[in-house]
Amino acid sequence: MKPVKKTKAEEPELEPLCCCEYIDRNGEKNHVAACLCDCQDLDEGCDRWITCKSVQPETCEKIMDTISDRLRIPWLRGAKKVNISILPPLFLLPVFLRVASWHFLLGAVVLTSLPVLALWYYYLTHRRKEQTLFFLSLGLFSLGYMYYVFLQEVVPKGRVGPTRLALLSCGLLLILFALYRAKKNPGYLRNPAPNDRALSGSQVECLNRKGPEKPKGFPGADLSGGLNNRAPKDETKDSPRTSAGSPAKGKEDWCAKCQLVRPARAWHCRICGICVRRMDHHCVWINSCVGESNHQAFILALLVFLLTSVYGITLTLDTICTDRSVFTALFYCPGVYANYSSALCFTCVWYSVIITGSMAYIFLIQLINISYNVTEREVQQALRQKTGRRLLCGLIVDTGQYNRGFLRNWHQFSTLGTHPFHHPAEDIV
Repeated sequence: MKPVKKTKAEEPELEPLCCCEYIDRNGEKNHVAACLCDCQDLDEGCDRWITCKSVQPETCEKIMDTISDRLRIPWLRGAKKVNISILPPLFLLPVFLRVASWHFLLGAVVLTSLPVLALWYYYLTHRRKEQTLFFLSLGLFSLGYMYYVFLQEVVPKGRVGPTRLALLSCGLLLILFALYRAKKNPGYLRNPAPNDRALSGSQVECLNRKGPEKPKGFPGADLSGGLNNRAPKDETKDSPRTSAGSPAKGKEDWCAKCQLVRPARAWHCRICGICVRRMDHHCVWINSCVGESNHQAFILALLVFLLTSVYGITLTLDTICTDRSVFTALFYCPGVYANYSSALCFTCVWYSVIITGSMAYIFLIQLINISYNVTEREVQQALRQKTGRRLLCGLIVDTGQYNRGFLRNWHQFSTLGTHPFHHPAEDIV
């Protein structure tokens, strides 16, 4: 008698979604039209707010998660989810700037509150270790809206010629191109192959129990194939030096979340959830990390933005305050609130000045760090551990670990991502 083959129960095929249907976070099919149905958390929060009772933070998080899950637009093969963090700048920025154009005092209040609100939202998302498109949306929409106001209010006055307009437009396009390059892969460290991963795990286990075998070749070569650098110059004699093959060094270079051995200066980003080569920092303005592969594009984006923004501010002030210099018109421009057009231009100028000043500070810090061959992550770690050499009240921090002089530091930065950097012989311990 032939054995009967067991056939697996055929799973029912899922019906294709229409343009307004989607699968929600609970795995159930839902419809865009039902976005206001079954809102128990929202009803409970409103009831407690009306009765002047405190709303629990968990309830607020559930409400925000529900809103972000149901905020969708019809699309082919199912409704697409819209990131709720990109919406506030699109509506609030034009409203705030136009309200600030009504009176000088309103302008002072609004332009002062905008950076405060942005910093509050930054610390809120940074504390929760979440990615957000708010700042990227704010930056891109600010560029677009400032350019729109310039075309609608400044160009028709006749003081900006075609050449100046073309130059400003080219600067805007270069900013977008540099941002596109900066948004690319910053140098993510991918998980190795299964065999390599098992080998890495055995290496770490060997480090924890017996200590690693001495590698052949240069003394100081670590298990990942890189060369360890010398300790900082200000290291005291009492502090124990960590050798290249010590278990502590192996534990430090091993990322338990990514399951890989990190090369020198790599770090795990808790927001992106992945390790990045030569990680500098996580930039909220591009919603990505700044690392080995996109650091140059990030610096280029800052530089082009500063030049274009200063040029646009100069053209605008030269148009609405014709008989004064740019610096004088920025602080004293009588009659600028006489008509709404010039008041809106003046308000947008001050908004651009605030953003430009913030970006100029970031650009200055980046130039200093590159000149001393330190990353922002290494600077923050040195400040917490009270190591390294500080100058100008901590504005300049020199860890001394990778500093090889001004010219050699900039040469190394200019070759980031092109070929692996070989440390000089004096770095080999």
